[in-house]
Amino acid sequence: MSRSQGFMMTAECERSYRSPFLTQIVGTLLGLLLIGLESLAPSIATANSMATQPAQVRTAIASRQFPPWRVAPAHGILLKELNSGRVLYEHDAGKRMSPASLTKIMSALVILEKGQLDDLVTISPNAARAHKTHLRMKAGQVFRLDDLLKAMLIMSANDACLAAVEHVGGDEAQFVALMNDKAMALGLADTHFSNGCGFDNPDHYSTAEDLATLSVIALDQPVFRQLVREERALITPISGHRAYVLHNTNRLLGRIPGVEGVKTGFTSKAGRCLIAKVSQNGSDLLLVILNSKRRWNTATNLITYGLQAAEAPH
Repeated sequence: MSRSQGFMMTAECERSYRSPFLTQIVGTLLGLLLIGLESLAPSIATANSMATQPAQVRTAIASRQFPPWRVAPAHGILLKELNSGRVLYEHDAGKRMSPASLTKIMSALVILEKGQLDDLVTISPNAARAHKTHLRMKAGQVFRLDDLLKAMLIMSANDACLAAVEHVGGDEAQFVALMNDKAMALGLADTHFSNGCGFDNPDHYSTAEDLATLSVIALDQPVFRQLVREERALITPISGHRAYVLHNTNRLLGRIPGVEGVKTGFTSKAGRCLIAKVSQNGSDLLLVILNSKRRWNTATNLITYGLQAAEAPH
């Protein structure tokens, strides 16, 4: 990917809906169509496998008792209806796993609690060297802390994340101590952090259950709630002339009605991760997916199932 491609991504389709009912149907179909081959292949496989499933499995699927998988499509899953607290689907939700950039949810909470969003932050050489997803910020550039928060939550930029972490904590080690203190205070007994941005480490882990709890708490913060639902944003360094264009890494935004964030993540160890909040027809779903090979198809199927299950008598 070239440097200019690192700053800008292709424009996304504009939304146009005619009615609330049509919105739900068209939006969900678009979610399946636009997400791409990653989404379509497993959907076809699922459909083809239905005929070979035992009768009791087909009956359970038809009665909406669980999503149409004989084997869970991710290593860790939790799907909850937040208003009632009902767990609609789960698989190894209490198992400790690598959270990748879902870590940035906790980092954002600590930044909002300990930092001042109008602070000016100088990008350190260490932050400028951050790898994986990054904006290619340059050492010595100065940004407002709120712009770094945008970049780490919307685009999951590691250079922005590390710069913010160093500024608020004094250094990354001290910031991570604040993260772990916060996790303990929130009762996240199966969560521990070793870095501020989500890089793999044996001592860096969480669970779908803990991440769901953390996400609900973070979504109570107005700044966090607004940022994670933004499809795109611009940030500009102080005294700079070139804007950095941020496009949200969450492909569900704008494609499935009612999606309100929350965060994506990926590393070689953690696999493809996602936390999504969806509000439709009076139902509020929270979905956590850890280590999935095809998270967009998995998420679309689980959201469709969850909205149906939330409305079903129980």
